[in-house]
Amino acid sequence: MAKLFPLAGLLRLRQIQQDQAASDLAAANARVRESTARERRARAALGGIAPDVTDTTVLYAIAASRAASRSMLGELQALEAANKTEADAAGQAFTAARARSVGLEKLEAKHVDGVRSADLSAEQNVLDEIVTTGWHRTAEGQAI
Repeated sequence: MAKLFPLAGLLRLRQIQQDQAASDLAAANARVRESTARERRARAALGGIAPDVTDTTVLYAIAASRAASRSMLGELQALEAANKTEADAAGQAFTAARARSVGLEKLEAKHVDGVRSADLSAEQNVLDEIVTTGWHRTAEGQAI
């Protein structure tokens, strides 16, 4: 009968932590891609506006629009930088979680190999005993 890995519960916990860290990393990377795409779209939209200045009120409106756009782009850049920082932290957390589970996975593999080897050895001992007993019975039958 196969002996259970004594650290199976801890290994499962570490794998759950690794899965959670991978999920957090994927979400952070999605936010980075989204904020980068949003900034590109804003830049493209602002670059396509051709100012036709006909009087001073239009000039003031264009100046105000450019100032607001510059502020919006600054906020988008700050959001993108924050998202990249968050993604980097999530990547480090995933790497740490993976490192914690790899050691236990190696221990489990060694345990499984040891149990398998012990089972094969026990099976071989039983087979040897059967053959030896059969050989002795045959030898005793021929001696009579």
